[in-house]
This record gives sequence, C-alpha cells and structure tokens, in this order.
Amino acid sequence: MPKEEFFVDMTCEGCSNAVTRVLSRLPDVKYDIDLPNKKVLIQSDQHSVDKLLETLKKTGKEAKYLGSKN
Repeated sequence: MPKEEFFVDMTCEGCSNAVTRVLSRLPDVKYDIDLPNKKVLIQSDQHSVDKLLETLKKTGKEAKYLGSKN
C-alpha cells in the first residue's frame, strides 16, 4: 500500500486534531501527522489522491499533494 504525502498548513495541535477528525471519517485509512513539518502521510487502498486531498481541505487549511512515498 503506497503512502501519499500531503502538505497541510497546520500551526497547532488544534489543526492536527482537525486533520484527525476529517480522516477518521474515511474507512480504510491509516495516517501519520507530522505537525512540525506540516505534513500528513496517508495509506489507503480505497481512496484516490483527489479524494484524500478534498478531505484534507475540509479542515479549512491549505492542503497540497506532495507525492508518493514507498
């Protein structure tokens, strides 16, 4: 399962909690939040990069797809 890396403009614990909240609504998603570097690594076989990016944008924060990490 590839890991997709995203930039999310998180500045505090509340921001990372918002990311956790939106991602926890998706089935079959594993993720790691790197708050100091403003990155989120997501693993999912069910969801496209576009769907994951759209979900991250629901936090109200700027989000960008950075690429795939294997």
